[in-house]
Amino acid sequence: MHNYSKIVSILLDSLPYIKIFRGSKIVIKYGGAAQINPELKEQFAMDIVLLYMLGIKPIIVHGGGKRINELLGALKIESEFVNGVRVTSAEALKVVEMVLSGEINKEITSFLNHHGVSALGMSGKDASLFLAKPKENGKYGYTGEIIATKGEVIDNLLAQNLIPVIAPIAYGGESGHPGFNINADSAASAIAIATKAKKAIFLTDTQGVLDTNKNIIESLNLQETKQLINEGVISGGMIPKVEACLECITNGVEKAHIIDGRIPHSLLLELFTSAGIGSEFVR
Repeated sequence: MHNYSKIVSILLDSLPYIKIFRGSKIVIKYGGAAQINPELKEQFAMDIVLLYMLGIKPIIVHGGGKRINELLGALKIESEFVNGVRVTSAEALKVVEMVLSGEINKEITSFLNHHGVSALGMSGKDASLFLAKPKENGKYGYTGEIIATKGEVIDNLLAQNLIPVIAPIAYGGESGHPGFNINADSAASAIAIATKAKKAIFLTDTQGVLDTNKNIIESLNLQETKQLINEGVISGGMIPKVEACLECITNGVEKAHIIDGRIPHSLLLELFTSAGIGSEFVR
């Protein structure tokens, strides 16, 4: 016997959220297992189609670290990490850009188009979306930090009912400059701020932010988060994600979330259920 009432109650539970988010921009940082595992990729595409059909405006920013490492290894190009940040040589930058803009960006774009939405792939060089400068005075080579983002470029695409899919490569500001490799979390936060998005959601391979007993912390504000960083509870690769979230909420984005992309349809669970999943950052 079908449990019709349960199905209906799930649909009705999502109604208030559909009302709230309809017409709003949501930036999604797409990475980790969700970007690699074939089933999760398929489910992510379906989630984006659903958001789009409900009148929500998704904007996708992706990374591609694992694939970049594979190709740099195959080509025997050295690439080191300092404090979790890639030091990008001129030679490595060519590979980074090839992988991000040429391979991964187009794969995501064609995958979404195949599932029935109109996605448009681009990098931060297109229409000078991202202007960047060397990170920490060039300590990381051609790894940069964004100094300006043209939010109107994205808004124009959204006005044409397109879903922007953005590779985190930036324009270097002068003729002949090869550009910069940008951390995808900071690129997502720059986009969320510049487009005045309602939410920024970071898909990761962790449950969210965990406390000292490895339990998930569901909600955090600025003070609590800074304290956890100082105490070393938030450490390593989680720091750039958390900093990207804080950057969002201190610059006009209503909420930022770190969610577990290994959970099927994690985006829908975060957006349309009262329980939500992962850790949210609030002003």
